[in-house]
This record gives sequence, structure tokens and C-alpha cells, in this order.
Amino acid sequence: MIADFTRGAGYALQGFRLVRRPGVTRYALLPLLINVLIFGSGIWFGAAAFQDFLQWVLPEWLDIRVIRALLWLIFAVGAALVSFYAFTLLANLVAAPFNGLLADRVERDLRGGRGEEGIQRGMISDATASIGAEVRKLIYLAAWSLPLLLLFLIPGINLAAPFLWLAFGAWMMALEYADCPLGNHGVTFREGRALIARRRSVALGFGTVIMGLTAIPGLNLIAMPVAVCGATALYVGELSALVPPASKSAAAANRPDPSGP
Repeated sequence: MIADFTRGAGYALQGFRLVRRPGVTRYALLPLLINVLIFGSGIWFGAAAFQDFLQWVLPEWLDIRVIRALLWLIFAVGAALVSFYAFTLLANLVAAPFNGLLADRVERDLRGGRGEEGIQRGMISDATASIGAEVRKLIYLAAWSLPLLLLFLIPGINLAAPFLWLAFGAWMMALEYADCPLGNHGVTFREGRALIARRRSVALGFGTVIMGLTAIPGLNLIAMPVAVCGATALYVGELSALVPPASKSAAAANRPDPSGP
């Protein structure tokens, strides 16, 4: 189990190397730009609003640097949590179609330019499918988040609630980003969950690292393209062999003939 967890973490870290490969970086630029705009603008507006809040709450005679520093520390922790739960979901929703293109390019690179047959759709249909998958992930997240949050209110069990929440967060990160390469091969979100569950320890190792990157200011700006690249390495190394042959055949059948009509 520890070896599997470590291997999963290695796939996540591999994303840093893959995103810098020639021919891959240009596919990562748009997801990176979307991530920077959403995270950057959210934190900038939040910091400005918090500064106004401090001026309103603290009287002039209580302009103590230690107090302000402590409040800013609380704000930084809060911003990291908000960015993890809100900005990450929003950024992935907006960038979903482009993440699929990035995953496809990385997979071809990992396979020496011979990527497996996948579903090639038009830009509009691809965007629709990707956004639909993101909505299903949000529903899945909401369905599990409420019971987990209620555990914090149960005496005794609430001691374990933070650890369960962190494990669920890592699991969601694995589901979120592994869906990019899986979706390129016609694997639905439900089917993908079943496949990833067969490599649960590996997935948790991967998700834990990505969750940490997403929560760290600065690194969270590049976390999305790095995670997509790492998830594609995870797919090639662990998940592709688990995809049923029927699904691969269906994906290949939907691929247009490159020779044309």
C-alpha cells in the first residue's frame, strides 16, 4: 500500500517534467492562463476586500502590526481553503476542453507519438462533453461533502473527520484529473471511478500531492496543467490496461477516418 501510494505521488511530480517538454508546453499555456486569471483575480479581490474590512473593524488607535499580521495569516489560510474548494472547481470547469487536448498531447508524447486510438470530436461537441463531465463531478462532490461535513458535529467521530475529509479531497483530485485522459478514450465518469478504485492507493498518492499543490499559494497557479500531465502519466502507467477492450473498440470506431471520404 505504501509503495502504491508513493508511486502515485511520483506520477503527480512527473507532471512538472512533462509540462516542460517541447511540444507540450504550448498546450498547457491556455489552461495555465485560465488558472492564473481565476486564482489571481479571486485572491486580489479578496485581499482588497479584506483590507477594507480591517480598516472598518480596527480603530485607528489599535493599529498594531502584530494584530494585523495575525489577521492576514488567518486570511491566507482562509484563501487557501477557498481556492481549493471554489477556484479549483471553477478553473477546471472553464478549462475542461483544453485539458483534454493537453492530456491527448502528453499521452502521445509518452507513447512515442503513437497515442492510442481515442475519440476525436469537434471543438463544440468536445467542450459540451467536457463541461458535462465537470458538472457530474460537482454533483458527486456535493453528494459526499454534506455527510462528511456533518461528521464534524458528531462527538468522538469528529476527531477523525479532518482525516476523512483530506482523504476525500485527495480522491476527488485523482478523479478530477484522471478523467481528462480517460475521457479522451470514451470512458465515462462513472466507469472511470470504478477503474480508479482498482488502483485506490495509487490514486490517493497522486491526489494528495495535487491537493497540496492546489493549497499552496503560488504553486496553485500551475497546479492544473501539472496535474493533467501527471494524470496522463498515471493513465498510461496504470489505468489504460484496465480499460475494457470493448470501450477501446468503441472509441476507435468513433475516430474519423484520416484519409477522408
